[in-house]
Amino acid sequence: MLRMVRRMCAALEHRGPDDAGEWIDAEAGVAVGFRRLAIIDLSPAGHQPMASPSGRYVVTLNGEIYNFQDLRRELDFEWRGHSDTEVMAAAFEAWGVEAAVKRFNGMFAIAVWDRRERRLHLIRDRMGVKPLYYGFIGGLAGRTFVYGSELKALRQHPGFEARIDREALDLYLRFMYVPAPHSIYEGISKLMPGTILTFDPATRQTSTTVYWSVIEAAVRGTANRFRGTEEEASRELEALLRDAVRIRMVADVPLGVFLSGGVDSSAVTAMMQAESATPVRSFSIGFADATYNEAHFAAAVAHHLGTDHTELIMTADDVLNVIPRLPSMYDEPFADSSQIPTHLVAALARKYVTVTLSGDGGDELFGGYRRYFIGQRVLRAFAAVPSSFRSPVGRLLAAVPGRRAGKVARMFRANDPDSLYFDLVSHWPVGKSRLREAVPPISDPVERMMFFDQVSYLPDDILAKVDRASMAASLEAREPLLDYRLVEFAWTLPLSMKVRAGKGKRVLRRVLYRFVPEALIERPKMGFGIPLESWLRGRLRDWAEALLDPAAIRAQGLIDPAPVRAKWESHLAGKNDWQYHLWAVLMLQAWLEQETRFEVRGSREE
Repeated sequence: MLRMVRRMCAALEHRGPDDAGEWIDAEAGVAVGFRRLAIIDLSPAGHQPMASPSGRYVVTLNGEIYNFQDLRRELDFEWRGHSDTEVMAAAFEAWGVEAAVKRFNGMFAIAVWDRRERRLHLIRDRMGVKPLYYGFIGGLAGRTFVYGSELKALRQHPGFEARIDREALDLYLRFMYVPAPHSIYEGISKLMPGTILTFDPATRQTSTTVYWSVIEAAVRGTANRFRGTEEEASRELEALLRDAVRIRMVADVPLGVFLSGGVDSSAVTAMMQAESATPVRSFSIGFADATYNEAHFAAAVAHHLGTDHTELIMTADDVLNVIPRLPSMYDEPFADSSQIPTHLVAALARKYVTVTLSGDGGDELFGGYRRYFIGQRVLRAFAAVPSSFRSPVGRLLAAVPGRRAGKVARMFRANDPDSLYFDLVSHWPVGKSRLREAVPPISDPVERMMFFDQVSYLPDDILAKVDRASMAASLEAREPLLDYRLVEFAWTLPLSMKVRAGKGKRVLRRVLYRFVPEALIERPKMGFGIPLESWLRGRLRDWAEALLDPAAIRAQGLIDPAPVRAKWESHLAGKNDWQYHLWAVLMLQAWLEQETRFEVRGSREE
């Protein structure tokens, strides 16, 4: 058992290069392992797995409990060190697991073995910043319960069976990521955010408890709207954001910030610099292609705020060097192409710091995505068009070649606002799979879009991207905008304080403009993409051509190569831009190429 847990932990060395530890309860058949990236209390007193003061709980913590100093002052124990893990273990002993977790403000994946109750608890943070996989492997005869931060750890177990889940594959092709609770493998799940899973080794049964959820925050917030002015809302938001940044700056190692020059990262950087007596380290990445390059905007914001700024101009060669690592970095198909610059800026930052803050979450909380504006316009237009007329128009548009025409056609055929949202975010619309999420009792269609983004796109795409890209460089990324207090406050704000007149993040911009001139920020949103459209026709063409070979795709028996080939040839000819559809297939094929053995469950529903 010791050898196996060490082997599984070794697969995660990049997540924790500083220390390793194991703890085994042979009588219960339980083994806990950990790899540590030392951030707070670098001494042996921060070693994990760690026992609680009485020895009842054995814990591991991936992530951070940001309010641990406040909790420590409430707890009466004889402390060995000053780590947040030690405070977490003591909190479990003082208040119990669920009560303690509800008091934690942080990002975390936690494993807690209760030696008295003989139960294993797995806990994931409220917004899903840190990943946590779990499941049973080894067949019916010898089912073993396993868990880990990445699938590569689970794959080290000899009982692991690489059976591809068809429903998860369909969801991937639709959304370009595998949404929770699915993983690409049958029998292995992602623990949902804000959830405690309890496993009883004696009965082999699991149960779950939801200790916090976006839907509850949305229901409470929309029922108790903020009644002040937009100026008053911005003052409250500034106080919350400043405190969220302050508590995320606690570290015993150097820290910095990702700065793109956009609203979200600039706001975080401004708060961070306001809390620091010395220039903070800021990092950005740019492109030789001016269409995608925001580095000069970031440099201008950095200069105004007085940060110690470092930038990297990315080339096609940099992309080519990262691409072979993507399948092992993400462990399952993942097709957000900004995964590449995210890893490159993380690798740049890691040369100087061990922790960075980022601006992730601002678009989902405060209304920054174009689909929110598009949704408002489309729904107003649809209201004036009889439903009996929309379907024929949709069929006519479906006959027009091109990605945009196809998307507009699906939008015309949408029967309700939720269907419109899923049409806007879908790519390869195969099968009938949808997200397994409760639908909130929210009437406004744009707020419903924001809800769906917060419960799936944010944790399963954005946060998964940042976690894997940063941890592959042994860098910890922290997201102040996803402090749960900010999430709850954002849901109280009327939509007009977030999205109005074709512009999002109104109240967040109001906060930012107290620190950075509006002229440095106001410009069309660029996102964090790469020049993928042209690179697929250029430097990446040979690599893509090899992966999109129709014979190889057909032999795998997973997808139909004909529509893939048609889009590839259309893209190469410059007739249409199919970069997103093609990247989804390329990332699937690159992952399958790495996969030495796999099985497929079920058959595709035509």
